[in-house]
Amino acid sequence: MRLIFLGPPGVGKGTQAQRLSAQQSIPKISTGDILREAVLKKTPLGVQAKSFMDSGKLVPDEVVIGIIRARLKETDSKEGFILDGFPRTVPQAQALTSMLRQDQRSIDRVLNFELSNDELVRRLSGRRSCPNCQAVYHLEYSPSQKPELCDRCGGKLIQRSDDQPETIRKRLEVYRSQTLPLIRFYEEQGVLVRIDGSGPPETVYQRVTAALG
Repeated sequence: MRLIFLGPPGVGKGTQAQRLSAQQSIPKISTGDILREAVLKKTPLGVQAKSFMDSGKLVPDEVVIGIIRARLKETDSKEGFILDGFPRTVPQAQALTSMLRQDQRSIDRVLNFELSNDELVRRLSGRRSCPNCQAVYHLEYSPSQKPELCDRCGGKLIQRSDDQPETIRKRLEVYRSQTLPLIRFYEEQGVLVRIDGSGPPETVYQRVTAALG
């Protein structure tokens, strides 16, 4: 299976991708993960990406596409893969279609995970992190044993600025405006499936497997 998982921050698509990856023995390919790996390995594209990341700029499409192209040529992705975080734009989707077509491959399904803004804000705004050891907790799903203190190092937990409700709502607005054309792109190809992201992870996973037949 060659799959794309789409969805706003906090919808839980990464958790679902990880589980499906283990069950199907196909790699979960996260843009963030492979960007960091390329930077760590100091590949030519990784060096390019680092220069943009260090200056706080978005990594350009051509660099991201180049890194994805190299990753999809690795042996473990020949039998299938799950793309998480790529593509983000229609030009990236078009480039992905072209690179797969060169190998007589195509995307089988695009799963678009959906959840209300209010629920996404609730999920994301509950996150707390430790500035000392970078441990992450959630007030509802995985709280620390002592309120406001890190279990690992005892540091005082904080709410990051990008996890505050007003910031989250702005991030979600940007995501939805940028992603709407991408959703239409895959709808027109007849490969998009909408997944209700509400409820416990086990329930959502049952919807995922049902959608994949």
